Amino acid sequence: MQRWFTSFKPGCIIATSLHSVNFSELKNRRPVDSHLLSRYAPLHRPTVPFAQPKRKESQSPMPSRPEQPLDRVNTYSRPTDLRITDVRIATIVGAPMRCPLIQVYTNQGLVGYGEVRDGASKHYALMLKSRLLGENPCNVDQIFRRIKQFGGHARQGGGVSGIELALWDLAGKAYGVPVYQMLGGKFRDRIRIYCDTDVRGKDDGTAMGQALRRRIEMGFTFLKMDVGINLIQDEPGTLTAPLGYLDETRRAIRRPGPEYGEEQRRELARRWYALNNTAHPFTGIRVTEHGLDRLEQYVADVRSVIGYEVPLAADHFGHIGIEDCIKIARRLDKYNLAWYEDMLPWQMTEHYVRLAQSCATPICTGEDIYLKESFAPLLASGGVSIIHPDLLTCGGIYELKKIGDLAQEHGVAMAIHMAESPIACMAAVHAAAATENFLALENHSVDIPWWNDLVTGLPKPIVQDGYIAVPEAPGLGIEALNDEVIAAHLDPEDPGLWEPTDAYDRLDSHDRLWS
Repeated sequence: MQRWFTSFKPGCIIATSLHSVNFSELKNRRPVDSHLLSRYAPLHRPTVPFAQPKRKESQSPMPSRPEQPLDRVNTYSRPTDLRITDVRIATIVGAPMRCPLIQVYTNQGLVGYGEVRDGASKHYALMLKSRLLGENPCNVDQIFRRIKQFGGHARQGGGVSGIELALWDLAGKAYGVPVYQMLGGKFRDRIRIYCDTDVRGKDDGTAMGQALRRRIEMGFTFLKMDVGINLIQDEPGTLTAPLGYLDETRRAIRRPGPEYGEEQRRELARRWYALNNTAHPFTGIRVTEHGLDRLEQYVADVRSVIGYEVPLAADHFGHIGIEDCIKIARRLDKYNLAWYEDMLPWQMTEHYVRLAQSCATPICTGEDIYLKESFAPLLASGGVSIIHPDLLTCGGIYELKKIGDLAQEHGVAMAIHMAESPIACMAAVHAAAATENFLALENHSVDIPWWNDLVTGLPKPIVQDGYIAVPEAPGLGIEALNDEVIAAHLDPEDPGLWEPTDAYDRLDSHDRLWS
């Protein structure tokens, strides 16, 4: 029987005869597991090719065949028989974060795109590979329930979440529909983007205000900036802390260079970790009245430049205890900020309740929380007005929607944290489109000129006048990844471009969580 292999771009299908395809050649073009390929290669669904090219009268007539039941159906693939055959990674830097990108390959030529959260290890995703091979990616929830035990809060959720994105992308491509449609449809046709603006180089409020004003001129309707103790730590009399602690924090080196010996590099990295993983109540840092004056003046100067009409959120206050968070919050209330973000570790529910009851500005947190059930205590407590999950920590697209729906039951809005590539960005767009209480989606990459070029098939720029249009193309709406651009920005410490990951094919363990 003659078979037809379909590939597609948004809005069209191109069918190619597989009557005499050498599947060993196909294997060389698409990384697959050979035993899975031989098992599933015969399962391509027959589809009709598009109109054949006109032939000259001198040529022999084209061979014909009886019309088949599915000849007039655009099937894209045979979803029931779709199987995962490989998982590969390419890690880029400067986007502006370090981002491990994921490709999940299948026996039908479809490739799903995902991504591990910024700054996380690619191994969080690769450790899942042996549990994915041979599975049907269209069974998104079934696979997610199997692998979610291997995720965790903050960056540890990046592997499970990134794979979940790729599964939805494959399911959408297999059935020929955009991801948002599989989530129940959309509440909006475009997604508001809030533009984060780095504090570096903007040491006074006027400079930050001018930078934010340029964002407004670009079309952004929602803004965010950093307001924290880093702005005042070099000014005498602004902070109180154990003597020498602030100086040691400033000198700490996360990734010591080759100029240090191996033992010294380990010690420096260990000390950096200890300093930067001390939770807020335990640092002993306090803000003085002079420090509060300086922070308040910074925000006042920003507002004097951008006005009060545009929403302005604030983040990165520093590792300080609840009492000093309350002092800052009360000082800044008069500037009508959109929210105070991550003033405390998210686990400290009672502290969030105290903070929310002590000021008049919305309280926001959530980017480091994994799974819907971990959001529940914070939402039930009344400690937040805005929940702020990251798609690549919380569990992925479907979990993000469930978190938004849970927040809505408590009268809480949902903004979305996002500091990754266009893959995670477009996944968040679909989830935001399908969630009613969505407020705004973050973007950290406005100043990265090649960020838009990492993918094809989307408008350029992806963000236009402060919004991203919800795509109608199948899956995430990304046509392909641009390997040329990816190759130009690979992590020098991990420069492989979609290299084989065979070492992860057959990791074995007894994963059941009960006896």
